[in-house]
Amino acid sequence: MPGKVSSLAEAVARVEDGSLVAFGGFAITRCVVAAAHELVRAGKRDLELVQVVGGLDTDLLAGGGCLRKLVFSSGSLDRFGPLPCVNRGILDETIEAEEYSSLSLTLRLHAAALGLPFVPARSMLGSQLLTKLLDGAAGVRLERDPFTGTPVVALAPLRPDVAFVHVDVADENGNSQIGGPTWSNREAAFAARTLVVLAEEVVPAGSLDPDAVTIPGPFVAAVCHVPLAAYPTAAVGRYDYDRRHLELYMVAAGEGGDAYARYLDEYVYGVDSHEGYLARAGVVR
Repeated sequence: MPGKVSSLAEAVARVEDGSLVAFGGFAITRCVVAAAHELVRAGKRDLELVQVVGGLDTDLLAGGGCLRKLVFSSGSLDRFGPLPCVNRGILDETIEAEEYSSLSLTLRLHAAALGLPFVPARSMLGSQLLTKLLDGAAGVRLERDPFTGTPVVALAPLRPDVAFVHVDVADENGNSQIGGPTWSNREAAFAARTLVVLAEEVVPAGSLDPDAVTIPGPFVAAVCHVPLAAYPTAAVGRYDYDRRHLELYMVAAGEGGDAYARYLDEYVYGVDSHEGYLARAGVVR
């Protein structure tokens, strides 16, 4: 298929060590698990990851040794618990954490998407989050509203080198649809220098209703056809999360060490593609 269609391995090859990467998704919904696996398999290192609400994909990058820094507002595997590898990395100081409110981090991506020099906000005023950010974060300042003189938080644009976003359908030119909540997916997509969409379906150009397009094609650099790309997390209207596999992951990640290494050996390093991972996990398609 012509246009921007690419294999996931080819798209991940665009990511250089030390890059600022953005993930869409939210906890255990619409996570770009296939991209996280591919980044771990490719041995990417010293990545900075921005994700408003971290999920399984974030934890996989942390556990796979890919992350140097995490820029986020929160993260969990929802009812299955916290992010074991992320939390372990932050506590042992192998991963630097820069924490925002969900709104303020989304606004930083929004500023980049609009090409703004900064965006003012009241989010985080009076919070410990802001106090800590003012001590070291380059993209946050406390300023005064020039009209009222009241305090505002000035947020610099945050422009990822590469973003990975899961979508339901994309055409071969990159026009993409997301069903259900979009959270910060659009902001991450529009802010990134290079955008890769992981699509459950790829259709010919001109097949999609323009009014139903969530991400227009000109923003997209590569379209990867990866059915069940979010598995074992959910994709609204398509498939639910897999409780069994998430529980299996939590046991291995919670224990860490050899137990987590065995998980990676079996489900990430032991296969060469997302299709192989699905087969290893016993997914019937």
